[in-house]
Amino acid sequence: MSSRAGNEVARLRRLKRLAARHGLAILVATKPSSKVAEGGYMLTEDETRKVLLGDRPQPYSASLDAIEAHLDQLLAED
Repeated sequence: MSSRAGNEVARLRRLKRLAARHGLAILVATKPSSKVAEGGYMLTEDETRKVLLGDRPQPYSASLDAIEAHLDQLLAED
């Protein structure tokens, strides 16, 4: 595993922990598909499964950068 790949995995773990504190979950596209966009992630509410980020224009279209920005905004509101 390259150093960059390791950093992305660690970043995803950190963001998942942060999302869980706010009752959110980060879903990862696991199967390659033409229906899945470039980003590969969605941010959802745990209880309702409502998609907050990454469902438009295609499923799993959010990037880790976009999810991190959204979570940072939630932290700023607290």
